[in-house]
Amino acid sequence: MQLAAARLTLVVSILASFVLQPPRTLAQEAGALSGSVTDPSGQAVAGATIVAKNTATGQTTDARTRPDGRFSFQALAPGSYAIVVTAAGFAPAASNANVPGTSSEPLQIKLAALPNAPAAQTPAASSEPSLADLGFTTQQTQSNPQLQARLARRTEMLKIHQRLGIITTIPMAAAVITGPMAKAKGKNGQTVKEPTQANLDTHIALGGATTALYLSTAYFAIAAPRIPGTEKHGAIRWHEALAWIHGPGMILTPALGIMAYKQENAGEKVHGIASAHGAVAYVTAASYGAAIVAVSWPIHLKFWEKQK
Repeated sequence: MQLAAARLTLVVSILASFVLQPPRTLAQEAGALSGSVTDPSGQAVAGATIVAKNTATGQTTDARTRPDGRFSFQALAPGSYAIVVTAAGFAPAASNANVPGTSSEPLQIKLAALPNAPAAQTPAASSEPSLADLGFTTQQTQSNPQLQARLARRTEMLKIHQRLGIITTIPMAAAVITGPMAKAKGKNGQTVKEPTQANLDTHIALGGATTALYLSTAYFAIAAPRIPGTEKHGAIRWHEALAWIHGPGMILTPALGIMAYKQENAGEKVHGIASAHGAVAYVTAASYGAAIVAVSWPIHLKFWEKQK
């Protein structure tokens, strides 16, 4: 019992470190893009228009620079973006960006002044190329409040999914550790030691808490609005593939556990499909842990690299 309690304390301590990490949206489901716009002398350009066009879907989002020349986009769908910056008196500037990006560094865009262009020149009087000349249609240059709201809701639901997912690992690990304590030990078909009722109750309670939390976290992932035109890749694909293992396992494990419990209460040795309860539980826990690591390991790796 002391060894099992020590193992449980160690597992809870490790998992608590994950819970205390700042919540992240799961693996690049949506992202933000920011940067600044300056003139040739390095001074901030206020009121410049920035249009971000998703090269895969053609969807565009626009923003304007603040008085300090900075701008930002929130809850962008992941993918490659073509960035076009226009401002009165300056030639349009183009750039490219990936969301989520491989670097947290903001974009630094420097505009070139138009030759002989007056400072108060307006876009209508300017000879600079228009957004239409650059391949943007009128519909594409209009913001889409519905899409932004959909992205914001998806981001928030996936944050809750991630938090609950990490919390679920705590009772799950405890249930796996207390499993052997709730199983009668035998030798040559003869029972040597029966589990105490306290051990059985603890194991059942932990299993029930795990199942309830798992169903809750799965709901937020399934119900999160889908964003058309986006593709999942990398760690997210592994995360979702492993769900086909731990999802059925979360249903089979308690079902087999109830069968085993009834057989033991009837004075029988656990037999038949119920004897697979332990193996199914271990496989389920391992695949669930791998799914957590798949999306958490890159985040922690980047964190430690920054500390060097």
